[in-house]
Amino acid sequence: MPELSCLTSRSADLEREVQRLVVPPAQAGQRLDRVLASLTGFTRSHIKSLIEQQRVRVAGVGKKAGYLVRAHEQIDIWPGEAASTVAFPQEIPLEILYEDDYLAAINKPPGMVVHPAPGQWSGTVVNALLFHWCRQETSASLRPGIVHRLDKDTSGVLLVAKDDTTLERLSLQFKERRVQKEYIAVVCGRFATPSGEITLPIGRHPLDRKKMSVWTKHGRPAVSRYRVVAEGQGVSLVRLYPETGRTHQLRVHLAAIGHPIVGDPVYGSRRGGRDRASPGTVFPRQALHAESIRFRHPVSGEQMEIAAPYPADFVHLLHALQLPTKEHNLS
Repeated sequence: MPELSCLTSRSADLEREVQRLVVPPAQAGQRLDRVLASLTGFTRSHIKSLIEQQRVRVAGVGKKAGYLVRAHEQIDIWPGEAASTVAFPQEIPLEILYEDDYLAAINKPPGMVVHPAPGQWSGTVVNALLFHWCRQETSASLRPGIVHRLDKDTSGVLLVAKDDTTLERLSLQFKERRVQKEYIAVVCGRFATPSGEITLPIGRHPLDRKKMSVWTKHGRPAVSRYRVVAEGQGVSLVRLYPETGRTHQLRVHLAAIGHPIVGDPVYGSRRGGRDRASPGTVFPRQALHAESIRFRHPVSGEQMEIAAPYPADFVHLLHALQLPTKEHNLS
């Protein structure tokens, strides 16, 4: 475990709380920015900014992001941006798929973070919802009403609760696996069978703590089912049915069986079959869309089914690959 302590610096130029870290032996020889990302949870862009502003010192000396740290070296960080405990409303357009007095479902666009976190305190779904609901800032939580999450670059349907009772009831449905989620994705390569199930456990990557992996000693059970919809130009269009909700589950599972999601910058850049994809599959994000969700209304008990239209970039990719663009028919 990393050694961590906090103290207060009153120097003229850095009158902020300083966070002191000690490099664990297991991370010796790694880049400074990578180690800091692992130990602090800050985004790489935020860490880069801190280093450039000379707000990071290794043994009292400023270093570049690529500096290779040594075991037990002391790193002091003056977080240039104080950790926020308040989310503010912002006028950001939202596509509302469904809304009543208890909950709402939105079609989250790609590139939008769900809730505020280090390095991304604004421009999130939470900021937009606070404005949409005409609410003032909230300090009770930076995740008010968030029942589940989608990765920043994954688009699609996202459920949000409007009160604590609804949040608790929806969360219980997720915990008991009574919520059915369906995704659509463009993945590299062609499958040997038209449908199947992936049951590899998922845990933190043994070397890169920002990633998940099936190659870990302490993985948690994870189950993903898939069905091939169409094939062409070295890729497959697949529907995905996650039965568990592990972090990055679909992206990790598909990469592990040799079919990483097209455009995935984290799990599709090395092994796993990306080289078998067509050159036309260049895409700026993972081609993954949360297409629909089924659950029971937490108050009425009615069976609900909500679908999210494909975003424009996903439709454009399907056209380019000559894959079907007809969206999920819920009738």
